[in-house]
Amino acid sequence: MEQLMNKVAASLPDSVSVTGVSISSDPERAYQVSLSKPRRASVFVDQYTGEIKGKNERASFFGFMFRTHRWLLDSMKPDGGIFWGKMIVGTSTLLMVIVLISGIVIWWPRTRKALKNGLKITVNKGLKRFWFDLHVAGGMYALIFLLAMALTGLTWSFSWYRTAFYKVFGVEMQQQASHGPGGGNAPQGGGRKEIAKAAGSREGTGRGERSHGHGGRGEASGEGGSAREGHGERPTAPSQATFAYWQAVYDQLSSRNANYEQIGVTDGSATVSFNRLGNRRAADRYAFDPANGQITETNLYDNQDKSGKIRGWIYSVHVGSWGGLPTRILSFLAALIGASLPLTGYYLWIKKLVGKRKRAKKAASSPV
Repeated sequence: MEQLMNKVAASLPDSVSVTGVSISSDPERAYQVSLSKPRRASVFVDQYTGEIKGKNERASFFGFMFRTHRWLLDSMKPDGGIFWGKMIVGTSTLLMVIVLISGIVIWWPRTRKALKNGLKITVNKGLKRFWFDLHVAGGMYALIFLLAMALTGLTWSFSWYRTAFYKVFGVEMQQQASHGPGGGNAPQGGGRKEIAKAAGSREGTGRGERSHGHGGRGEASGEGGSAREGHGERPTAPSQATFAYWQAVYDQLSSRNANYEQIGVTDGSATVSFNRLGNRRAADRYAFDPANGQITETNLYDNQDKSGKIRGWIYSVHVGSWGGLPTRILSFLAALIGASLPLTGYYLWIKKLVGKRKRAKKAASSPV
């Protein structure tokens, strides 16, 4: 690993340094080497030849879509003014929850036959019937996923909702200074703060899960450096000796965890993740002495703070990754159906309105 990291470092501009490496349990998968900038940038390196196979940078298109999804392209006001984009997204999501729940009440069948008919999508009885069935039956099929996305998404929009959400799971929130769009409240009981600060969450360490960007300043080695950079400090480039100790840390952790999925190592901390369903950010965290590579602290996932586990679950449920690829696909399909609900709803409402006017006009023109 020392030679590999040195080779990557030598190919980088002077202003960019290696900040971490993620190693998959699959020997055929290339190492993912995290860079200090741009944010979340990394390169994939063939561990056998040292050849750089490609870069991993967030494309401007996805950055645009993310800012649209979260804040409607708005940004936090430096004077502490109203964050309108975030407020509009949060309010519309809250209204979406109300509409979904009220839709259940309206749809709820009184007989088994009505239930069976209410879950059918008919395609051979005209366009109006098809749109009606797609709105009603399609909405019911997607309901659970849409509610899950909305209820978890609200935790990033309103501090009062986030406080209540965490309290349901027995975690009290404490007020802290806001450092960004997701700022506000933070869970009490920081736990192993040094490990959490250095290692962060594992979303950027090469599992193919991009950060949703909620509450994640400088999280993970793949987010553009160590956690220090998230607070404006320039990360220190690891030395050649440090790279040698990274190998020692990896050897220790891989021998301890034979069934690991991925091991991420940064300067002074490491994470071990496993291929488990549920919280896809779950990972055992370790701190080690950069001077000799000896592990000095262990924080297993089972022993970590409840607040951190809840954050991981919120993200996993929101993006649909909690059940692996199947739930990602189902979440994607549910999102497509969810996007169609306002369109089909307005279509049916307009058709009904036009029909009423036609009937009223016909009744007015009929002889008494």
